[in-house]
Amino acid sequence: MSTATQPVTKPKARTSAMIASFADAGQRTTPAPFGHALAKLAEQNPAIVGLSADLAKYTDMHIFAKAHPERFFQVGMAESLMLGAAAGFAEAGLIPFASTYSVFATRRAYDFLCLDIAEPNLNVTVVGALPGLTTGYGPSHQATEDLAILRGMPNLTIVDPCDSVDIEQAVPAMAAAPGPKYLRLLRGKVPTVLDEYNYQFVLGKAAELRTGRDVSFISTGLMTMRALQAADRLAADGIDVAVTHVPTIKPLDHEAIARAASGGRLVVTLENHTVVGGLAVAVASSLVYGAKPGASLPVVKRVGLPDEFLRAGALPTLHDRYGLSTDRIVASTREWLAS
Repeated sequence: MSTATQPVTKPKARTSAMIASFADAGQRTTPAPFGHALAKLAEQNPAIVGLSADLAKYTDMHIFAKAHPERFFQVGMAESLMLGAAAGFAEAGLIPFASTYSVFATRRAYDFLCLDIAEPNLNVTVVGALPGLTTGYGPSHQATEDLAILRGMPNLTIVDPCDSVDIEQAVPAMAAAPGPKYLRLLRGKVPTVLDEYNYQFVLGKAAELRTGRDVSFISTGLMTMRALQAADRLAADGIDVAVTHVPTIKPLDHEAIARAASGGRLVVTLENHTVVGGLAVAVASSLVYGAKPGASLPVVKRVGLPDEFLRAGALPTLHDRYGLSTDRIVASTREWLAS
């Protein structure tokens, strides 16, 4: 029997930039809010069906599939086929939710979404996971331009939820609304934030979450969570910041945007999307086209992703690099106020 010391084999480190969470350490989260909300809705409405293009596990559709296997359809790695099938279900009177990654729903299957679903104005909700910078896998999976791609599509409603509360309330609202919808999905363990602000999701409406006299943050998606964090940090310096959450990008709540930009405050838009063609552009155009002759327009600054293909890496590092972190938002706001 050998007494030689055997080398110690360390377990291989396992990380996944694909399913990384953007939640802060110790933050309250809710697991798979979309999957659970859809499964619950299906218990009440037999017309609800779910589809996935080989990504049920990574879009939280597996929760629905387990609860309602007879109403779940796995089409494989064929996004265009999935959207065509969803259109057929809708034509037959069903209410389909079709899930895949945002990059595949927008870049790969755009024509099917446009002509099979949007043009006939069918009640189909396309669920796009990994929107913006919510994965570290690089440009092949980072849907940094999905809003810009889809905002020009007629009939399409676009929803960018902030947290688990938003998602849980948005799912039944989107199912009940006529016409095609696109949901930017936050998956996995999703932060729970808006329950502290007496918030209620209303399709097509923005919500003022806090008031402020110095700065007005107009945010959407996960950046509303960051906007609220930054507002708290800035309050410690005596900077009073209002936060308006815009969960529906299209149609845009122009009246809420006008209110948020009033009072001579610095206006800052915040989005998990390229600064080209997303919330910043929508807000700026709303203010310009809605302005009365001779009226002065507010100063508008923007927090968003640059017009470039992004790096791969760990999400906290990338969010700080590209200006989406709370630290960067606080620093940028202070700089803009001082300029």
